[in-house]
Amino acid sequence: MNFTIKTSALQNLTTSCLVLGVFQNKNLPDSTAQVDKALKRQLSKIIDAGDISGTAGQSLLIHNPAGIRAKRIMLVGLGKKNELDRKKYVAALKNTAAALAKYSLADALLTLAELPVKEMDAGKRYQLLAQVLENSTYRYNHTKSTKGKKPALKKVDVSLSDKSERAAARKGLDIGSCVARGMAVAREMGNLPANICTPTYLGEQAQALGKNNRLLKTRVLSEAQMRRMGMGSLLSVGHGSDQESRLIVMEYNGASERTKPNVIVGKGITFDTGGISLKPGNAMDEMKFDMCGAASVLGTMTALCALKPKINVIGVIAAAENMPSGRATKPGDIVTSMSGKTIEVLNTDAEGRLVLCDALTYVERYKPKSVIDIATLTGACIVALGDVNTGLMSNNDDLADKLFHHGQEVVDTCWRLPMSEEYQRQLDSNFADIANIGGPKAGTITAACFLSRFTESYPWAHLDIAGTAWLSGKAKGATGRPVPLLMEYLLSN
Repeated sequence: MNFTIKTSALQNLTTSCLVLGVFQNKNLPDSTAQVDKALKRQLSKIIDAGDISGTAGQSLLIHNPAGIRAKRIMLVGLGKKNELDRKKYVAALKNTAAALAKYSLADALLTLAELPVKEMDAGKRYQLLAQVLENSTYRYNHTKSTKGKKPALKKVDVSLSDKSERAAARKGLDIGSCVARGMAVAREMGNLPANICTPTYLGEQAQALGKNNRLLKTRVLSEAQMRRMGMGSLLSVGHGSDQESRLIVMEYNGASERTKPNVIVGKGITFDTGGISLKPGNAMDEMKFDMCGAASVLGTMTALCALKPKINVIGVIAAAENMPSGRATKPGDIVTSMSGKTIEVLNTDAEGRLVLCDALTYVERYKPKSVIDIATLTGACIVALGDVNTGLMSNNDDLADKLFHHGQEVVDTCWRLPMSEEYQRQLDSNFADIANIGGPKAGTITAACFLSRFTESYPWAHLDIAGTAWLSGKAKGATGRPVPLLMEYLLSN
């Protein structure tokens, strides 16, 4: 999608549709100051007639407005002016995107980035506008014989009355557009069925990204290579599958070699049956989404390659398929991780932490500034936080605070859960250094406690995206979260 900043008076700009906001008190925002008085009176009459009240979620299309070059005007409800915060702003943008798609408009002129959003600067307003509008054009077609109609919207002009904000607005649009591209990759990888999106396929996608970007170096480790490195925990998860496991390493080098990298590690279970601890059949098809942590890493690396910031980032994907068979790991088996710690596998459906722990040991070699792992790790996180907030746990308060703050900034929110020593005791084992589950209580927290045993040499945070990575029901599909959160954190460095 092409985003262009326009500073001319709105009535002088040619567009298929001019989008204006309306507050619930039937007042037009200050951004309409660029509209001449005659048109303003016309719009006020329409609003006073009650065709639109300004309630959030409303939209009204006006054809052939007089005294303006736009072919149409779309009025969008914003709710109460004094309540317009980031979440309501994003909701208005999503409503606008849906309305534009409904009318199959190829281009539009938006004034919404000039709205007075609480505690939000120009850069972020333009960033979220580009991110939401471009993300709205994603469609899944890969496995459909009849491809769905491609979104018509290709060109978006964005009004800017304060020319001193031009640089911030342009930067925001560029970041938002690149984040949306990363989200599209994450959504596509998550939505693909497991008979296509295998560990090998993930490795191929990472290699393809590396071939097309000079700043990215990609390596894909085979099972034989991982075996030589002692990754017995990761390899144990794929024992029951005919699909080989992979460790995928992507090195984005936008800064000097002396600059410490930030590392992101994704859980890539391309399908999770639960293994010998077999899951119920109901909704098991959604276990293709169990690699959404890996998808978010691939999406974030895609966004970085598009934006080309001067930072260093390592993206690691621990990929495996968890299947039952005569070769599969059994409850009670003991495996040895790359760190040398032994693990008693009490439940083979707690497999995400088994692949992640070896990846978290592997990344020590980079002497990282920070490490964030992203995983659809526990159903308990859905019980605790639903599909609103991503679960956040960390061994470093500063890192946790930054992630929380950045999530609020881009409306990709997370919520921190405790991870104190009392929870660690639930992982005690009579037969190994650690058990892979800690019983029915505090399952999200004890999963993070398990991972923390392998992250003692660097600042680390764990994002449990089990509730936020995909939607169920009629809107079933991957969301692309937490690519916006990850990008906001990485760019802040």
